[in-house]
Amino acid sequence: MVRAFRSSSAGILGLTVLASLQGCARPHYVVSGPLEPASALAPAAGVTRTVVLVSIDGLRPDAIAHFSAPTLQRLVREGGYSLSARTILPSKTLPSHTYMLRGEPQDQHAVLWNNVTDARTDVVAFPTVFSVARAHGYRTAAFFSKAKFSPLQRPGTLDYSQAPGGWFGRWPSDRTVADVDVYLARARPNLLFVHLSDPDHAGHEFGWMSHTYGRAVQSADASLGRLLLLADEAYGTGRYSVIVTADHGGHDYDHGSNDPRDVMIPWIAWGQGIRPGELSGVRIDTFDTAPTVLWMLGVSKPVSWDGSPVVEAFRPASTAQTF
Repeated sequence: MVRAFRSSSAGILGLTVLASLQGCARPHYVVSGPLEPASALAPAAGVTRTVVLVSIDGLRPDAIAHFSAPTLQRLVREGGYSLSARTILPSKTLPSHTYMLRGEPQDQHAVLWNNVTDARTDVVAFPTVFSVARAHGYRTAAFFSKAKFSPLQRPGTLDYSQAPGGWFGRWPSDRTVADVDVYLARARPNLLFVHLSDPDHAGHEFGWMSHTYGRAVQSADASLGRLLLLADEAYGTGRYSVIVTADHGGHDYDHGSNDPRDVMIPWIAWGQGIRPGELSGVRIDTFDTAPTVLWMLGVSKPVSWDGSPVVEAFRPASTAQTF
């Protein structure tokens, strides 16, 4: 009888814990109300009115050619690119993305954790590329593929955002882009951020540059190709600009060291206003990405940001558009 009681109690406890975890694992959606037109600052002349910023988690620059990723290879051929851009140390996902989306060093953005369980806050309080762009009247949206991104979903900075729930929730790239498809059927954000998670997941499970990692790179590449088709339909072919980059690389089964395989990332600008060619001799750090996006939209970066626009990737200012 005691054994039966314990077994029953364990079963009930297990169901209770499972139900609790399932509740925590619900996706995290944030929708902000429309910005009051009177409070928006008019942007100046810029390169484009629409920027699609894509981060492919854990993508090593050498993986693009090694695994013959057709979409990425096309963007390299047709865009302005560097295969030797650099991320931060330690090169971990959430700190690196925060650096990418804010343009300030870690000692200022203070996001040093990398998991939901270690989070120091539910929502970050500092300005991001989303909040600055939205303050100038631009519509913003972000599609995060990992639960750890939820602190970046600050209400009022994003017209729409989503992230998986749970402690280590993750969505594959095709799921994320399918959700973008649904959203673009009813909205036209001026700044669209899309995070694709497949290569990082495969790298940790099977090793960077392994056969399975290569398949994950190709999966993310296919999702990127699908995303560009959706952007063509939503904005019109040639009427938007794209930046594709990564938060870090990796080697063996991890990342975070100062090994060049961890630190080197791709940085590719493509589309409206872009000057094709390799950005040789141009140092690009991941914190330059947010200032570049704002510059493309005709918005000045906050004075506290250390990053600078990568202007070498763009055609002369005479081609800029006045909004």
